[in-house]
Amino acid sequence: MGIEVVVCRHSMYANLRIIAVMPAYNAAETLRRTYDDLMATGIVDEVVVVDDASHDGTADVAAGLPGAIVHVHRENRGYGANQKTCYGLARQSGADIVAMVHPDYQYDPRVLAPAVAIIALDICDIVMGSRIRTRREALQGGMPLYKYIANRFLTTIENFGFGQNLGDFHSGFRVYRNEVLEKIGYEHNSNDFIFDTEFLAQAIYHGFRVGDVPIPTRYEADSSSINFRRSVRYGLQCLWVVAKFCLRRAGLARFRMFQ
Repeated sequence: MGIEVVVCRHSMYANLRIIAVMPAYNAAETLRRTYDDLMATGIVDEVVVVDDASHDGTADVAAGLPGAIVHVHRENRGYGANQKTCYGLARQSGADIVAMVHPDYQYDPRVLAPAVAIIALDICDIVMGSRIRTRREALQGGMPLYKYIANRFLTTIENFGFGQNLGDFHSGFRVYRNEVLEKIGYEHNSNDFIFDTEFLAQAIYHGFRVGDVPIPTRYEADSSSINFRRSVRYGLQCLWVVAKFCLRRAGLARFRMFQ
């Protein structure tokens, strides 16, 4: 006689509609694994995948994910634009909590439950996944040395400028209370990679509480990454966002992103 195993959803998540969004670009090799791990947490009600005009069959893989909402951009709009579409679809679907996870399998979805719990307990409004618990773990996990050094430098500056104490400002694992998405005018942010930093600067400016949880560092052959030249450009843009935040807080300038 077979034994049926029933996994019950913890009461902490019972009244929360949790939607995971995956901004995808050329993620055909890793999208399904990321989806499976998200669904294995037992707390995700729906998954939204937005394909930013990939050319490797990502849209076809997404179409085969059971119950997933799939949207395809006809032309490549950029990482930030992809997230804008993701969040718009999640909000339309009635999300209470939105988890953004890169579909390149670099970020371990198994920590989603504790991250959501921190929000459900009203401790934070945003929870980040920190890949850098120690230098040794980050490098052994495959993070390139120059990316580790750049991350440490930028995160230190951002913590000081934004008045925070986060371990990793540049993580692709982020969980938001819906009120954050409702309050912040992220639609006017950049369509490029700097979108993430702009979003955090806006959240902190508006008084939302940001925390983090440690996640394994996992750089694999299929993990997405920007090249050195774009990394330098991104770093300079991050510093400019910090400068704008400080100028606005000091009352010395006004910027549309903080309205």
